[in-house]
Amino acid sequence: MDKKLNNLILVLNCGSSSIKFAILNPDNEKKYLSGLVECLFLSETYIKWECLGIKYKKKIGSHIGHENALNFIIDQVLSEQQDILKNVIGIGHRVVHGGIKIKKSMLIDKNVIKNIQDAVSFAPLHNPVNLIGIKILIENYTSLSKKNVAVFDTSFYQKMPETSFLYAIPYNFYTKHGIRRYGAHGTSHQYVAHKISVILNKKFSSLNIITCHLGNGASISAICKGICVDTSMGLTPLEGLVMGTRSGDIDPSIIFFMNKQLNMSIDEIQMILTKKSGLLGLSGISSDFRYFEKNYNFKNNAKRSVDIFCHRLSKYIAAYTTLMENRLDALIFTGGIGENVPLIRELTLDRLSLLNFKINIELNFSTIGGRSGLISTCTSRPVFVIATDEELAIAKETINIIRK
Repeated sequence: MDKKLNNLILVLNCGSSSIKFAILNPDNEKKYLSGLVECLFLSETYIKWECLGIKYKKKIGSHIGHENALNFIIDQVLSEQQDILKNVIGIGHRVVHGGIKIKKSMLIDKNVIKNIQDAVSFAPLHNPVNLIGIKILIENYTSLSKKNVAVFDTSFYQKMPETSFLYAIPYNFYTKHGIRRYGAHGTSHQYVAHKISVILNKKFSSLNIITCHLGNGASISAICKGICVDTSMGLTPLEGLVMGTRSGDIDPSIIFFMNKQLNMSIDEIQMILTKKSGLLGLSGISSDFRYFEKNYNFKNNAKRSVDIFCHRLSKYIAAYTTLMENRLDALIFTGGIGENVPLIRELTLDRLSLLNFKINIELNFSTIGGRSGLISTCTSRPVFVIATDEELAIAKETINIIRK
């Protein structure tokens, strides 16, 4: 244990189907503990974690939800690390949607919790589990109750132009009800953008890049001169790319058809579009990308699902090149799928050869398992895999808020 162990931040990142957690020093970026619960609500839910260089993995049950998984983390993982825990000075929570009123990170109080609750309709898969995480950690670590910080995905998109964030519906739906594009995954997009600015030795304020965060939830952002000028997720994280269980873009009239012709309720339709669509809906079997990578060349449902995923992604990339003001510094893949599935990167870039994206097969397969690097040929527009670290970004933001 470090003799100067102090100023640690506990980070909690509750996703729609996973939970990431970490304890780290945001000043020197050293992680003392990090972990992941994956496959929530599926037949086998696993937790893996690393503490001071020692790795662990354990099955924690079947069809486990966020609350039970969080209790396991607290009772079985964190409780064993009291020497580390006693040096934690704050807790950072990833929250997907800040709603209409919240535009930046802030200390959590009753008003912030109310605003997160009010924004549940904007992020129905995420804000409720973000609130569960906040509640459980505040209850279990009462001495830190006034030093819990909410870091919002939507903060990164506050400077988007109205040409990008407005929908072509009556304007008063925006002015009176806040219906607009808010985006999500902002913490990840911002993190990898800062990383690539260092790699390319470019000022962040002059950076022109396209970032693809691909996981169970997937989004793409266009960043021009250091400002996000467009992103694929909209009022909610349902819009945009094909995702694990979310449909992404559809004709809105499909909802009317399902309601009127198929006699489905709005609640049923919402359930289908958010929890039974995407890769799960297309394949009829799974939302886990390991299934699709393993069976792409052998099973029609896997190939169909992956091809549609890459088709949608390549369309967005091509569209976002038009926002780069005649210069694109890099295309970036990140997130669980973006970092670890060479097949997706290869199939997507093959569709973009007209825009001079060319993949280096050897480099593409060398950047998996959290390794970052260039994956394009020397004659291609630059394409990178950058391992995201939302927990580090959240920790840095948390300690900044606490110190203020």
